[in-house]
Amino acid sequence: MKQVIFSADDFGMSVEVNEAIEQAHRDGLLSTASLMVAGPAALDAVERARRLPDLHVGLHLVVIEGPAVLPPQQIPLLVNQSGIFPSDQLGLGIRYFFSRRVRQQLKAEIEAQFAAFAKTGLRLDHANAHKHMHLHPTIGRMMIQCGKTYGLPAVRVPCEPPEPLRSAGDIAETPGDTALRLWTRLLRYQIHAAGMVANDFCFGIAWSGHMTADRIAALAANLPDGVSEIYFHPATSKNAELQRLMPDYEHEAELAALLSPGVRAALRHSGAQPITWSDLH
Repeated sequence: MKQVIFSADDFGMSVEVNEAIEQAHRDGLLSTASLMVAGPAALDAVERARRLPDLHVGLHLVVIEGPAVLPPQQIPLLVNQSGIFPSDQLGLGIRYFFSRRVRQQLKAEIEAQFAAFAKTGLRLDHANAHKHMHLHPTIGRMMIQCGKTYGLPAVRVPCEPPEPLRSAGDIAETPGDTALRLWTRLLRYQIHAAGMVANDFCFGIAWSGHMTADRIAALAANLPDGVSEIYFHPATSKNAELQRLMPDYEHEAELAALLSPGVRAALRHSGAQPITWSDLH
């Protein structure tokens, strides 16, 4: 059986992202969104989610390239004076692993993000991390342990198999892609050991920011058996912050893909069943 979850990341990053998520849910295939609780437009996102009872919202944990919940003076080893995590993924990964003081502050921030989500009153549907930082064993462990106290039922595993992508378009597998896919086994073990559920496959990594209608229609025809999550970064327009952080992303094209009758027809033709995390847990 082929099952697919259509989701969007960065809910709360900007009003333009929030507008796109609401539109894609009301009029398109989107069932699921992941909320940045400290995002500049987080309050707007929560208000929209409250108007959309069928939109399944989870936590998009931010521990890189984004705002923290705790004030900078409480987590000075994590963020700058403006309360923003740096973008250096390798450097952060090393510090998160080797420094006990950094890990203590990291744990406090992760707990604060789950607590902030709980204060919204929204049901916690799932969790994942910005730029898949929960693949880091320290972050994955902390996110799962803390999430369990808040009733977290499901976690994304960013495992993207190459075969459907090759069938849907021209893409080459790199050694890094192979290593990343193997590394996801640790995260999957952590999730299952905690009694939570996970997807089998995830699409949106190789084509991140370029999940266009043609690509998604071709992917739909080649989805593997099992549970696939297809995630997007939609926006109604590109503001200055989106341009700074993701200059080459096709945000409006990704929204168009979620609204596309052609994608809906391809999904129907493939026999894939749209589901949500709730259907799994």
